[in-house]
Amino acid sequence: MPGTRLGDTSQGIRMLARILFVLAFSFAALAPAAAVQCGGDFNRFIAEFRREAAAKGIPQRVLADAFDDIEYAPKVMAFDRRQRNTFKRSWEDYARTRVTAPRVKRAKNLLQRHKKLFDRVEQRFGVPRELVMAIWTMETDNGGDTGKLPVVNTLATLAHDCRRTELFQGELFAALQIIARGDLTKRDLLGAYAGEIGQTQFLPSSYIKYGVDFDGDGHVNLRRSVPDVLASTANLLAVNGWQRGQPFGEGTQNFQVMREWNRSEVYRKTLHYFAEQLR
Repeated sequence: MPGTRLGDTSQGIRMLARILFVLAFSFAALAPAAAVQCGGDFNRFIAEFRREAAAKGIPQRVLADAFDDIEYAPKVMAFDRRQRNTFKRSWEDYARTRVTAPRVKRAKNLLQRHKKLFDRVEQRFGVPRELVMAIWTMETDNGGDTGKLPVVNTLATLAHDCRRTELFQGELFAALQIIARGDLTKRDLLGAYAGEIGQTQFLPSSYIKYGVDFDGDGHVNLRRSVPDVLASTANLLAVNGWQRGQPFGEGTQNFQVMREWNRSEVYRKTLHYFAEQLR
């Protein structure tokens, strides 16, 4: 944390240990994600993944906590196989159902309630508060619907399937990193049907890459810490090339940067429209 020295204090020792721990995981994350053969017996797949995760530095206590009671999640696979493209509807139709009067009213109230926090986020990252608020609202209704599925089970099930095993083996490893870092416990690691976590629905790899400890407690908590949520959301856009002070409507550079949040043009246009209603 700013202003804290790493001296001969127990706090300093803990901080130094955490820094070394995070650096070790940063290097481990560079290793190929999909080292385990997908498909076949689920328990055998998990056993092999545990061995690979241990070789990359995940502590045995974390692996035991994560995998000793692991279960295949048929509902996750059923959802994954039947999902359709949400954005086949016209932009007008989609925006009408997402940018509603109650949502806009709640978002405006939250902008006032967290004004000082948004001042800090906007000053540091350069992303307009209205856009950050639009994302926060559209993703989970400002934390009201973050998902209740156990993320480890969800990602293990998706990783076992061979269609996108490389993607989800990487996300499963990142989820273990989140537990190992002490950001969230396995019990708190709940999310949606693709393993998205928190109030703006980060996949675990994005949680690791873009998460910001903005409340200064030494952890990134995207489920319960509003400062961490808002700062991490803005950080994702800033890291990917957000142009401070520039427009972000369709056809702009910032509109392209928003692809890193969601590749759907309809979704990005709706975010911009929502943000405009908050100005």
